[in-house]
Amino acid sequence: MTKATSKRFPWQFILLAYAFSWLFWIPGALAAYGMALPQGLAEFLNSPFNPAAFGPSLAGILLTLKEKGWSGVGGLFRQGFNLHFRKIWLLPILLLPPLIFTGATLLSAIIGKTALDLSIVTNPPVAIVAPIMILFTAGPLQEEFGWRGYALPRLQLRFNALVSSIILGIVWWLWHLPLVFIPGKFMVDNLPLFGMLMIEIVLTSVLFTWIYNNTGGSILATLLFHTSMNWSIWVLLPSMQVNAVIISLTSLFLLIVVAVVLSTSGTGK
Repeated sequence: MTKATSKRFPWQFILLAYAFSWLFWIPGALAAYGMALPQGLAEFLNSPFNPAAFGPSLAGILLTLKEKGWSGVGGLFRQGFNLHFRKIWLLPILLLPPLIFTGATLLSAIIGKTALDLSIVTNPPVAIVAPIMILFTAGPLQEEFGWRGYALPRLQLRFNALVSSIILGIVWWLWHLPLVFIPGKFMVDNLPLFGMLMIEIVLTSVLFTWIYNNTGGSILATLLFHTSMNWSIWVLLPSMQVNAVIISLTSLFLLIVVAVVLSTSGTGK
Protein backbone atom coordinates (compact mmCIF):
# COMPACT_ATOMS: atom_id res chain seq x y z
CA MET A 1 0.00 0.00 0.00
CA THR A 2 1.24 3.49 -0.85
CA LYS A 3 1.37 5.17 2.53
CA ALA A 4 0.02 8.64 3.15
CA THR A 5 2.36 10.71 5.26
CA SER A 6 0.39 13.87 6.03
CA LYS A 7 -2.29 13.96 8.73
CA ARG A 8 -3.69 17.22 7.41
CA PHE A 9 -7.32 17.10 6.37
CA PRO A 10 -7.35 16.83 2.54
CA TRP A 11 -8.99 20.19 1.93
CA GLN A 12 -6.76 20.91 -1.05
CA PHE A 13 -7.85 17.70 -2.70
CA ILE A 14 -11.55 18.39 -2.11
CA LEU A 15 -11.34 21.95 -3.39
CA LEU A 16 -9.34 20.97 -6.46
CA ALA A 17 -11.63 18.04 -7.31
CA TYR A 18 -14.73 20.19 -6.94
CA ALA A 19 -13.24 23.16 -8.79
CA PHE A 20 -12.22 21.11 -11.82
CA SER A 21 -15.47 19.13 -12.08
CA TRP A 22 -17.82 21.98 -11.33
CA LEU A 23 -16.01 24.25 -13.79
CA PHE A 24 -17.38 22.03 -16.54
CA TRP A 25 -20.64 20.94 -14.95
CA ILE A 26 -22.05 24.27 -13.75
CA PRO A 27 -22.16 25.88 -17.23
CA GLY A 28 -24.05 22.81 -18.46
CA ALA A 29 -26.52 23.17 -15.60
CA LEU A 30 -26.98 26.87 -16.32
CA ALA A 31 -27.50 26.12 -20.01
CA ALA A 32 -30.18 23.59 -19.09
CA TYR A 33 -31.99 26.43 -17.32
CA GLY A 34 -31.85 28.78 -20.28
CA MET A 35 -28.43 30.45 -20.23
CA ALA A 36 -27.11 30.88 -23.76
CA LEU A 37 -23.70 29.35 -24.46
CA PRO A 38 -21.59 29.51 -27.63
CA GLN A 39 -22.55 26.57 -29.82
CA GLY A 40 -19.08 25.02 -29.74
CA LEU A 41 -18.90 25.22 -25.94
CA ALA A 42 -22.39 23.76 -25.54
CA GLU A 43 -21.53 20.86 -27.83
CA PHE A 44 -18.28 20.22 -25.95
CA LEU A 45 -19.98 20.24 -22.54
CA ASN A 46 -22.56 17.73 -23.78
CA SER A 47 -20.01 15.49 -25.48
CA PRO A 48 -18.17 12.43 -24.14
CA PHE A 49 -15.01 14.57 -24.20
CA ASN A 50 -16.16 16.71 -21.29
CA PRO A 51 -13.43 15.99 -18.69
CA ALA A 52 -15.47 17.05 -15.63
CA ALA A 53 -15.71 13.58 -14.08
CA PHE A 54 -11.91 13.32 -13.95
CA GLY A 55 -11.80 15.93 -11.17
CA PRO A 56 -11.16 13.52 -8.26
CA SER A 57 -8.53 11.38 -9.99
CA LEU A 58 -6.81 14.41 -11.50
CA ALA A 59 -6.72 16.15 -8.12
CA GLY A 60 -5.29 13.04 -6.48
CA ILE A 61 -2.58 12.66 -9.12
CA LEU A 62 -1.57 16.33 -9.10
CA LEU A 63 -1.36 16.54 -5.31
CA THR A 64 0.57 13.28 -5.15
CA LEU A 65 3.00 14.76 -7.67
CA LYS A 66 3.31 17.90 -5.56
CA GLU A 67 3.89 15.99 -2.31
CA LYS A 68 5.89 12.95 -3.44
CA GLY A 69 7.11 13.67 -6.95
CA TRP A 70 6.93 11.31 -9.90
CA SER A 71 7.86 8.33 -7.75
CA GLY A 72 4.73 8.96 -5.70
CA VAL A 73 2.61 9.17 -8.84
CA GLY A 74 4.16 5.91 -9.98
CA GLY A 75 3.23 4.32 -6.68
CA LEU A 76 -0.33 5.59 -7.02
CA PHE A 77 -0.62 4.13 -10.51
CA ARG A 78 0.84 0.82 -9.35
CA GLN A 79 -2.00 0.56 -6.85
CA GLY A 80 -4.32 0.79 -9.84
CA PHE A 81 -2.87 -2.51 -11.07
CA ASN A 82 -2.42 -4.12 -7.65
CA LEU A 83 -3.76 -7.67 -7.75
CA HIS A 84 -1.61 -8.73 -4.81
CA PHE A 85 -4.48 -9.44 -2.47
CA ARG A 86 -6.31 -12.59 -1.51
CA LYS A 87 -8.46 -13.52 -4.50
CA ILE A 88 -11.33 -14.41 -2.18
CA TRP A 89 -11.94 -10.65 -2.09
CA LEU A 90 -12.99 -10.77 -5.73
CA LEU A 91 -16.22 -12.33 -4.52
CA PRO A 92 -17.52 -9.29 -2.60
CA ILE A 93 -15.91 -6.95 -5.14
CA LEU A 94 -17.79 -8.47 -8.06
CA LEU A 95 -20.88 -9.99 -6.43
CA LEU A 96 -21.99 -7.64 -3.66
CA PRO A 97 -23.07 -4.80 -5.99
CA PRO A 98 -25.29 -7.04 -8.15
CA LEU A 99 -26.86 -8.54 -5.03
CA ILE A 100 -27.54 -5.12 -3.49
CA PHE A 101 -28.36 -2.83 -6.40
CA THR A 102 -29.97 -5.31 -8.76
CA GLY A 103 -31.86 -6.83 -5.84
CA ALA A 104 -33.31 -3.46 -4.88
CA THR A 105 -34.25 -2.71 -8.49
CA LEU A 106 -35.94 -6.08 -8.95
CA LEU A 107 -37.83 -5.78 -5.66
CA SER A 108 -39.03 -2.31 -6.68
CA ALA A 109 -40.32 -3.81 -9.93
CA ILE A 110 -42.00 -6.70 -8.13
CA ILE A 111 -43.97 -4.33 -5.90
CA GLY A 112 -44.92 -2.27 -8.95
CA LYS A 113 -42.87 0.87 -8.31
CA THR A 114 -40.41 0.56 -11.21
CA ALA A 115 -40.82 -0.47 -14.83
CA LEU A 116 -37.88 -2.62 -15.87
CA ASP A 117 -36.12 -2.16 -19.18
CA LEU A 118 -34.83 -5.63 -20.03
CA SER A 119 -33.13 -4.64 -23.29
CA ILE A 120 -29.68 -5.17 -21.76
CA VAL A 121 -30.54 -8.47 -20.11
CA THR A 122 -31.80 -9.83 -23.43
CA ASN A 123 -28.65 -8.68 -25.23
CA PRO A 124 -25.81 -10.60 -23.53
CA PRO A 125 -22.95 -9.26 -25.73
CA VAL A 126 -23.79 -5.70 -24.69
CA ALA A 127 -24.06 -6.68 -21.03
CA ILE A 128 -20.67 -8.41 -21.18
CA VAL A 129 -18.85 -5.54 -22.92
CA ALA A 130 -20.52 -2.86 -20.81
CA PRO A 131 -18.27 -3.23 -17.72
CA ILE A 132 -15.24 -2.27 -19.81
CA MET A 133 -16.98 0.87 -21.04
CA ILE A 134 -18.19 1.70 -17.53
CA LEU A 135 -14.70 1.24 -16.08
CA PHE A 136 -13.15 3.75 -18.48
CA THR A 137 -15.99 6.21 -19.12
CA ALA A 138 -18.61 6.08 -16.37
CA GLY A 139 -16.95 6.88 -13.07
CA PRO A 140 -14.39 4.36 -11.79
CA LEU A 141 -11.28 5.52 -13.62
CA GLN A 142 -12.26 9.19 -13.33
CA GLU A 143 -12.79 9.03 -9.57
CA GLU A 144 -11.04 6.24 -7.72
CA PHE A 145 -7.43 7.50 -7.91
CA GLY A 146 -8.78 10.48 -6.00
CA TRP A 147 -11.43 9.26 -3.55
CA ARG A 148 -9.74 6.07 -2.46
CA GLY A 149 -6.26 6.53 -3.91
CA TYR A 150 -5.53 9.92 -2.36
CA ALA A 151 -8.20 11.10 0.10
CA LEU A 152 -9.06 7.91 2.01
CA PRO A 153 -5.51 7.08 3.20
CA ARG A 154 -5.07 10.62 4.48
CA LEU A 155 -8.40 10.64 6.25
CA GLN A 156 -7.52 7.36 7.94
CA LEU A 157 -4.41 8.94 9.42
CA ARG A 158 -6.72 11.28 11.37
CA PHE A 159 -9.88 9.23 11.88
CA ASN A 160 -10.88 5.60 12.14
CA ALA A 161 -12.10 3.74 9.07
CA LEU A 162 -15.81 4.31 9.75
CA VAL A 163 -15.53 8.06 10.34
CA SER A 164 -13.25 8.39 7.31
CA SER A 165 -15.83 6.55 5.20
CA ILE A 166 -18.65 8.82 6.35
CA ILE A 167 -16.67 12.00 5.67
CA LEU A 168 -15.57 10.81 2.25
CA GLY A 169 -19.07 9.58 1.45
CA ILE A 170 -20.54 13.02 2.12
CA VAL A 171 -17.83 14.69 0.03
CA TRP A 172 -18.40 12.16 -2.76
CA TRP A 173 -22.17 12.67 -2.64
CA LEU A 174 -22.04 16.47 -2.72
CA TRP A 175 -19.53 16.46 -5.59
CA HIS A 176 -22.37 15.21 -7.85
CA LEU A 177 -24.66 18.16 -7.04
CA PRO A 178 -24.43 20.11 -10.37
CA LEU A 179 -25.39 16.97 -12.29
CA VAL A 180 -28.83 17.03 -10.66
CA PHE A 181 -29.62 20.11 -12.76
CA ILE A 182 -28.43 18.65 -16.09
CA PRO A 183 -31.18 16.45 -17.59
CA GLY A 184 -30.13 12.87 -18.18
CA LYS A 185 -26.67 13.22 -16.64
CA PHE A 186 -27.24 11.63 -13.25
CA MET A 187 -29.32 9.00 -11.48
CA VAL A 188 -31.64 11.63 -9.94
CA ASP A 189 -32.99 14.89 -11.30
CA ASN A 190 -34.34 16.71 -8.25
CA LEU A 191 -33.02 17.82 -4.88
CA PRO A 192 -35.28 15.66 -2.64
CA LEU A 193 -34.07 12.50 -4.36
CA PHE A 194 -30.51 13.79 -4.24
CA GLY A 195 -30.89 14.29 -0.49
CA MET A 196 -32.06 10.70 -0.09
CA LEU A 197 -29.11 9.52 -2.17
CA MET A 198 -26.68 10.78 0.48
CA ILE A 199 -27.52 7.82 2.74
CA GLU A 200 -26.94 5.36 -0.09
CA ILE A 201 -23.61 6.90 -1.10
CA VAL A 202 -22.32 7.14 2.48
CA LEU A 203 -23.16 3.47 3.11
CA THR A 204 -21.49 2.54 -0.16
CA SER A 205 -18.45 4.52 0.93
CA VAL A 206 -18.14 2.30 4.01
CA LEU A 207 -18.03 -0.77 1.76
CA PHE A 208 -15.40 0.86 -0.45
CA THR A 209 -13.21 1.43 2.63
CA TRP A 210 -13.74 -2.15 3.73
CA ILE A 211 -12.64 -3.38 0.29
CA TYR A 212 -9.71 -0.96 0.11
CA ASN A 213 -8.32 -1.78 3.54
CA ASN A 214 -8.66 -5.53 3.15
CA THR A 215 -6.95 -5.61 -0.23
CA GLY A 216 -3.82 -3.80 0.95
CA GLY A 217 -4.89 -0.46 -0.47
CA SER A 218 -5.56 -1.78 -3.96
CA ILE A 219 -7.07 0.94 -6.12
CA LEU A 220 -7.73 -1.76 -8.69
CA ALA A 221 -10.08 -3.41 -6.19
CA THR A 222 -12.04 -0.17 -5.81
CA LEU A 223 -12.07 0.36 -9.58
CA LEU A 224 -13.62 -3.08 -10.02
CA PHE A 225 -16.07 -2.54 -7.15
CA HIS A 226 -17.16 0.82 -8.60
CA THR A 227 -17.55 -0.77 -12.04
CA SER A 228 -19.63 -3.63 -10.67
CA MET A 229 -21.79 -1.15 -8.76
CA ASN A 230 -22.55 1.05 -11.79
CA TRP A 231 -23.05 -1.97 -14.05
CA SER A 232 -25.51 -3.51 -11.61
CA ILE A 233 -27.73 -0.43 -11.74
CA TRP A 234 -27.42 0.04 -15.49
CA VAL A 235 -28.13 -3.55 -16.49
CA LEU A 236 -31.76 -3.31 -15.32
CA LEU A 237 -32.11 0.48 -15.59
CA PRO A 238 -30.27 1.50 -18.79
CA SER A 239 -31.42 5.08 -18.27
CA MET A 240 -29.60 5.07 -14.88
CA GLN A 241 -32.59 6.96 -13.47
CA VAL A 242 -33.69 5.82 -10.01
CA ASN A 243 -36.69 6.69 -7.88
CA ALA A 244 -37.33 7.07 -4.17
CA VAL A 245 -38.32 3.42 -3.75
CA ILE A 246 -35.13 2.11 -5.38
CA ILE A 247 -33.00 4.47 -3.29
CA SER A 248 -34.80 3.39 -0.11
CA LEU A 249 -34.51 -0.32 -0.87
CA THR A 250 -30.86 -0.01 -1.90
CA SER A 251 -30.09 1.93 1.28
CA LEU A 252 -31.84 -0.77 3.34
CA PHE A 253 -29.84 -3.56 1.68
CA LEU A 254 -26.63 -1.57 2.06
CA LEU A 255 -27.39 -0.92 5.73
CA ILE A 256 -27.78 -4.64 6.35
CA VAL A 257 -24.48 -5.44 4.62
CA VAL A 258 -22.64 -2.60 6.37
CA ALA A 259 -24.02 -3.72 9.74
CA VAL A 260 -22.72 -7.23 9.10
CA VAL A 261 -19.33 -5.88 8.04
CA LEU A 262 -19.03 -3.63 11.10
CA SER A 263 -20.15 -6.35 13.48
CA THR A 264 -17.67 -8.89 12.16
CA SER A 265 -14.55 -6.98 11.23
CA GLY A 266 -15.13 -3.23 11.23
CA THR A 267 -14.07 -1.66 7.94
CA GLY A 268 -10.81 -3.52 7.91
CA LYS A 269 -8.65 -1.23 10.03
